[in-house]
Amino acid sequence: MTTPTATPFWIAGRQATGEDTFDVTHPWDGAVVGTVSVPTDAQVEEAIEAADSVAAEFAATPAHVRSAALDHVAKRLAERAEEIARLITAENGKPIKWARGEVGRAVSVFRWAAEEARRFNSGEAQRLDTDQGGVGRLALTRRFPRGTVLGIAPFNFPLNLVAHKVAPAIAVGAPIIVKPAPATPLSALLLGELLAETELPAGSWSVLPVANDRMPALVQDERLPVISFTGSDTVGFQIQQSVPHKHVTLELGGNAAAVVLGDYSSDADLEWAATRIATFANYQAGQSCISVQRVIADASVYDRLVEKVVAKVEAQVTGDPADDATDVGPLVSEDAARRVESWVADATAKGAKLVTGGVRDGASYAPTVLADLPAEAILATAEVFGPVLSLHRVNGTDEAFAAVNDSKFGLQAGVFTHDVQTAFRAHRELEVGGVIIGDAPSYRADQMPYGGVKASGTGREGVAYAMADYTYERVLVLTSLDL
Repeated sequence: MTTPTATPFWIAGRQATGEDTFDVTHPWDGAVVGTVSVPTDAQVEEAIEAADSVAAEFAATPAHVRSAALDHVAKRLAERAEEIARLITAENGKPIKWARGEVGRAVSVFRWAAEEARRFNSGEAQRLDTDQGGVGRLALTRRFPRGTVLGIAPFNFPLNLVAHKVAPAIAVGAPIIVKPAPATPLSALLLGELLAETELPAGSWSVLPVANDRMPALVQDERLPVISFTGSDTVGFQIQQSVPHKHVTLELGGNAAAVVLGDYSSDADLEWAATRIATFANYQAGQSCISVQRVIADASVYDRLVEKVVAKVEAQVTGDPADDATDVGPLVSEDAARRVESWVADATAKGAKLVTGGVRDGASYAPTVLADLPAEAILATAEVFGPVLSLHRVNGTDEAFAAVNDSKFGLQAGVFTHDVQTAFRAHRELEVGGVIIGDAPSYRADQMPYGGVKASGTGREGVAYAMADYTYERVLVLTSLDL
């Protein structure tokens, strides 16, 4: 029997192998889909040292060089889209229809970054003679990289959330070291193949599939002054508290609410709302920070909406994620499915009504709807990260918005309403990073600012906004000018 060749990692733009390996398995059937080489401590040190050494050179790289590299990656992702989508499905268990969508989004991220790299850092001029002491002076403000970025990515979007760290870093000329999730490193390693085809300086990027227990040493390393982390609120805030002197951006969890107000009452309205709620409570098996977890509906439409939501949840096609017809595949692991199962059991034991679903089969968990969820249930306050939604009846907009805000999380919220004044009120009052009107909270365009408040994190993704997070303003004052 031939031993499979381990997939190498990337140090300073070149492939390398270490002394150990680990297997990546398919969540659907447990089959080994790849074997990955693990960098040694010495190889990690080599990557960090290379990034530190090239930082000044990379920051001075002409914009057209960085833009061309980013544009090349976008084109190559598009050319290899089906191959990459199937790789995502194999390592993550994501249904192929959603995996294809993820690749398409990653193409967009790199394309946007290529465009933003050309616009970035043109500078802002400011006259200073508005006061007597500023006569003959002009200020020019530009942005410069804070230093090497440590990008720590999660498993649920193994390509696109890596792209959201890599593309902005390259666009501003900041070296980046990527630590992909141990369950799903293959997509990030394939992205390395495309980056290696560019003319970016050696040392400007590395992809290191190290175990989570090696992450604290990376976080503490002073040569990595910027940390971009996507994952759980517990780990994210531990990172932030351990390095308060560093610039840390956190995209953490959510407990996303979809609000359906009384004016959204026609059959067509409720059909649309139910379709979007059912779809985005269950896409990717609910493993998205902005997956619909709470449905908050005005009493005047509640019964009609619930009937439609339940029917559409039950119509979700579950099964093999490689099948084009599948809507809902497995969770990332059987342990993850067991946790969801235990949380639903906790809710029903405390008085919640199981409307549909509630069945686990290995790593798969059936799309589930709960009603009458008690406040003391884990599901009432925590992020389920599974295909489970709860139904809540309220009276009026005041109660609805109060229910949205009654959460430690604040990532995004969806509000189904036709009233423009209510839309602006939602924008003003809801304690979230994004308000989506007329759709589920799960909508995201990759160029828009994306991030949360409260336990959902700090800082923003979205290419231009991440570029701002990775840089700082530096002012130049020119003196003795005849203005």
